[in-house]
Amino acid sequence: MTGSDFAQALEGYHLAVDAFVTGDPEPQKALFSRRDDVTLANPLGPPVRGWRQVGQALDSAAATIREGEPTQWESISQVVMTDLAYCVEIQRTRAKLSGADGIESFALRVTSIFRREDGVWKVVHRHADSITTPRSADSVLEK
Repeated sequence: MTGSDFAQALEGYHLAVDAFVTGDPEPQKALFSRRDDVTLANPLGPPVRGWRQVGQALDSAAATIREGEPTQWESISQVVMTDLAYCVEIQRTRAKLSGADGIESFALRVTSIFRREDGVWKVVHRHADSITTPRSADSVLEK
């Protein structure tokens, strides 16, 4: 298999995120590994491990977003090996968040790690946060 099959998997992942920002987590959930080592660190909560916790976190996050527009992706880096790949991207979109009436713009810094499982690329880790511009060192301090 070549990097082109990963390119197709990444395109499907991006389309699944488009569904996610409309409040539908199912296409994205279908792409995640069901193995015990799957992890998710989304911007709305602490990291979780294992399919059950990841699935619940995806459902919870999707419940806070609706009416999203297609996502724009800025690729920072991508590495594809035989059975493991990762990409670092900036994800930009517009959607209604929580109980807000208006559509808001937001951007996330996203690292996604994929593993080939039974010949299919699966997400084994996704980390997303809102750090897309420089911040001061004291922004990491616990208060």
